[in-house]
Amino acid sequence: MAAAGERPLNEVQFLTVAEVATVMRVSKMTVYRLVHSGHLPAIRVGRSFRVPEQAVHEYLRDSYVGVETG
Repeated sequence: MAAAGERPLNEVQFLTVAEVATVMRVSKMTVYRLVHSGHLPAIRVGRSFRVPEQAVHEYLRDSYVGVETG
């Protein structure tokens, strides 16, 4: 059963490292570094990684640097 605010695993969309790199417009090596450093959560499937799509969006939102006007 999912905790409050979490989606059940059967509803989670997972992305490959290549797909994450395309969404973020970075290299696959950058995605691997984010995964290995713990900045981007992932699960291991065989020898490859899968990243929850929501985690990518949260990472990008949390990393956004806004420009203050004033």
